[in-house]
Amino acid sequence: MEAQESQPLDVAAIREDFPILERRVGSEVTPGTIGKDDPDGQQIVYLDNAATTQKPQSVVDAISEYYTRYNANVHRGLHHLSQEASIAYELAHDRVAEFIGASGEREEIVFTSNTTEAENLVAYAWGLDELGPGDEIVLSEMEHHSSLVTWQQIAKKTGATVRYIRVGGDGRLDMEHAKELIGPDTAMVSIVHVSNTLGTINPVSTLADLAHEQDALIFVDGAQAVPTRPVDVEAIDADFYAFSGHKLLGPTGIGVLYGKKHLLEEMDPFLFGGEMITKVTFEDATWNDLPWKFEAGTPRIAQGIGLDAAIDYLDDLGMENVREHEELIAEYAYDRLDEFDDVTLFGPDPGPDRAGLVAFALDDVHAHDVASIMNDHAVAIRAGHHCTQPLHQKLGVPATARASFYVYNTREEVDALVDAIDDARQLFA
Repeated sequence: MEAQESQPLDVAAIREDFPILERRVGSEVTPGTIGKDDPDGQQIVYLDNAATTQKPQSVVDAISEYYTRYNANVHRGLHHLSQEASIAYELAHDRVAEFIGASGEREEIVFTSNTTEAENLVAYAWGLDELGPGDEIVLSEMEHHSSLVTWQQIAKKTGATVRYIRVGGDGRLDMEHAKELIGPDTAMVSIVHVSNTLGTINPVSTLADLAHEQDALIFVDGAQAVPTRPVDVEAIDADFYAFSGHKLLGPTGIGVLYGKKHLLEEMDPFLFGGEMITKVTFEDATWNDLPWKFEAGTPRIAQGIGLDAAIDYLDDLGMENVREHEELIAEYAYDRLDEFDDVTLFGPDPGPDRAGLVAFALDDVHAHDVASIMNDHAVAIRAGHHCTQPLHQKLGVPATARASFYVYNTREEVDALVDAIDDARQLFA
């Protein structure tokens, strides 16, 4: 795809790869209307990409080809189809490793169901063995529940303590507070790379240095980072890094856990059963090699193949181009919304510390009501606490509305969002 002059991406050409963006929808959904166009409806404006992205036809085709041409289980058959499926599935691990800069290749890439499972895998397989009374787990006040709740529960089981880096009024981490918290008792720092509510891009490399100076580990939640910007896990010096396929044009049901090889080798499996073993007797079992010892049972074969295709698509676009486009659209949205004196915007001002999403609140109107009005205009956004309830308590709002952008979004779609918000303002005035 050739980029338009002065634009990082040729969005018109990209949109042709996503048939779902042509759908015409009404405001009412019934069992009989699922997947059908409403002839009297409006063309969908999809601005809920932080929740999940749409899938290009090439990803859909890759999954369909697996099911129609070489559907078989992996690593368990000598027949031709099984060999093809096994090779494709293994190559998907290699492709992910290359994409995020993991030089240990497939041995450092574990396929999970999503970021949440990756976080739980480390929390249980590493945390239950390594944490105890007197140990501290350092999180931030902007953590997603997948991190906050998981480590909170592990702390209860082990007697460890959870501490939280403050978020300042500008939506950024208080790094002086981080330096105070990360100390000799710190065993794990778990931090979100990009906040799914504030859009804040956190200084994860600096936090990794602070953790390692105290002989602690760092887990980075990259669910909102890997889809939107180049990520190099070794440059960050992350001990663990996780993300979800469905947020970067891939299928649902697959996530990725990167872990430094020596750490994964030392950890016991999180799940037990087939595939993850080498030898089983009535008395005991031994574990398979990396990464398979963490992938119990029939794995996510079609999803892994779909993720491979999604990464190919993004690589063709260029991740620097993806980042630039997303941030340009988000900055335009921020500026347009900032024109309203009754709209509060959350997170840093547009700039190098902010990614491509905008959370906002309309004075005296609940975010769910705002989202409902958006739906009447066929504008899809998110409303709620975005799995960051403690952060919303700190912000002093029960919920926010969130518009999030990706490679196929346009300024015209932002204008449609703003027009719909203006209608909501007039309705609730």
